[in-house]
Amino acid sequence: MLSKSTKETAHCRMSPHSAARVVVVGAGLAGLSAASTLVKAGFQHIQVLEAMGRPGGRVYTTRPFGQNVIELGANWIHGQEANPLFLLAQEQGLLLEERGSASIMCLPGSVTPRDYFFRESRRQLPVDEVEQVCSFFSGLTSRAFESELEPRHSSQSLGGYLDEEFAQSPLAASEDGARVFEWCKRSECTDEASSSLYEVSASQLGHYVALEGGFFNSLGPGGYQALADTLLDNLPPGAVLCDRPVHSIHWALQEEKNHTCPVRVLCQGGQCFMADHVIVTVPLGFLKENAVAMFEPALPKSKADAIERLGFGTVDKIYLRFEDRFWPHDCAGIQLVWDAGPEDEEVYQHSQSEGGAWRDMWYKKICGFDTVARHPTVLCGWITGREAQHMESLDEKIVGEVCVRMLRSFTGWSVPEPAQVLMSKWGSERFVRGSYTYPPPGVDAVREHTALAAPLPLPCEAGYSQAKPLQVLFAGEATHANFYTTTHGAYMTGIREAQRLIDLYADSEPDSYNE
Repeated sequence: MLSKSTKETAHCRMSPHSAARVVVVGAGLAGLSAASTLVKAGFQHIQVLEAMGRPGGRVYTTRPFGQNVIELGANWIHGQEANPLFLLAQEQGLLLEERGSASIMCLPGSVTPRDYFFRESRRQLPVDEVEQVCSFFSGLTSRAFESELEPRHSSQSLGGYLDEEFAQSPLAASEDGARVFEWCKRSECTDEASSSLYEVSASQLGHYVALEGGFFNSLGPGGYQALADTLLDNLPPGAVLCDRPVHSIHWALQEEKNHTCPVRVLCQGGQCFMADHVIVTVPLGFLKENAVAMFEPALPKSKADAIERLGFGTVDKIYLRFEDRFWPHDCAGIQLVWDAGPEDEEVYQHSQSEGGAWRDMWYKKICGFDTVARHPTVLCGWITGREAQHMESLDEKIVGEVCVRMLRSFTGWSVPEPAQVLMSKWGSERFVRGSYTYPPPGVDAVREHTALAAPLPLPCEAGYSQAKPLQVLFAGEATHANFYTTTHGAYMTGIREAQRLIDLYADSEPDSYNE
């Protein structure tokens, strides 16, 4: 047994990083990657606080229709080259090995010759005509993402830019072409998590970086949760506490007799955690609703402005399980082409001035219904923005009835009632309040992402020159200027913030201790 003096000596010799107390707020991919990285680096006092009753955050793998997974949250790993999340999944054998039709899992905006496009008149559109319009649309969006826009488009919305360019194309002369182009814009809303492309900046999309390699990489039988579990396995027992919503974070505390830590984290249940550092990984939607009351002292103006200026939208899925398949075996998706869709500029502008009448047409925001990997009798519809949030307020039975009515109306097929209806509700989830980030028009996205990521206290803040550095750090997809919206962006920002702490203590620790 060690004597008291020996224990004190041992404590004094404990390396600073192993003694540091770190609280991670949120157990999504950003929080789990931060905690995992710190534990691997030798940090011994890591506590992850998750508000929901499960770890994973916006990763939400379920099995409501049997043994095969249904993803209510993240679906794919986007890109392969230099993507650490893809490499981790590959290393752990978690990727889907199947190819062909079995690997197609409700890909929004990814059109194949096996997609059936229907007009309201029940007329199925020719594949070559659809592909022409979709290819033209893809070329236009590629110019935006590759920063190849002409200067005249720099202040435009993405919707405005697309309309202007399409109007100059021969494809615009065709009524079918114009209707499919509206479908393309509606589908792109899913990628941007926006209510409308008229609310997304065209020029700022150029800061997003699409990694090379296959863009839609599906995970295997364990789904996305298997990837989160890989990170959880790196943590010691008890490191993650669920059902622990954080009420407030008090930072820049003065050292007192009963504590020397500069940060106090209070949970809604009254539990208190003292910390040297807190890594906040909550979604931007949650910060928009709670940041003002959550931090004491208040966040610096630059960070508060970033929270307000960046967009954060809702993307939901509607799963319909049928007892039997009613669609042809060569059909990968049933796409709905409206005579007047919500992404027509005139329709959009009218909806902005007519109050809440758009709620009566919420279902028009659904692009279509796609087949789902490993579920031969399940279709998945995608819906975004305010229409998605309105849908969340409806009973699942009503949503299912509306979807079936549309399928019957557009196709003329004999569509049975669904055996089960399942839908995500990310806008209503009070600890999330949406799905992912987008840049609105007029916003300097890089500046705002960077401001959101900056740790506290800021180097230039008056009154904190003697304060302990890196008291409050921020991670999550919204804090990455190039990989926002993505799971690998979230994952990488967790590692980024963990590395800040590792570097901090590496600079302060002596190379060795004298005996």
